Amino acid sequence: MNHSGKSVAALCKFFKIEPQHMLVAYDEIDFDVGVTRFKEGGGHGGHNGIRDIISALGGQNGFYRLRIGVGHPGHKSMVANYVLSPPSRSEAQIIMSDIEEAIRVIPKAVAGEWEDAMKLLHTN
Repeated sequence: MNHSGKSVAALCKFFKIEPQHMLVAYDEIDFDVGVTRFKEGGGHGGHNGIRDIISALGGQNGFYRLRIGVGHPGHKSMVANYVLSPPSRSEAQIIMSDIEEAIRVIPKAVAGEWEDAMKLLHTN
């Protein structure tokens, strides 16, 4: 994920997708496992992969995000190893359930009902 900007930019160029019409899903250590949120635009929030995407898109940060909570290891020195390690079986089940719920509401977002999609995802 940390070096995904080049691939995302190439995808946008090939399919002629403007960044504001794109959804990027990523792990969010600031959210506990079981918390998944949509977000529209913004900065990278310290996430190196999102930082790389914004950079590769020439600073355009208006794309949509699906932030999937994976929890925090407790100390910043442990973050890199933590996010590169697989989750426990129970955490993986929760994360997959969150992803399935997000997939269920994405059609609303695609149909232009972004606020409704956010409400549905954020209240489940």
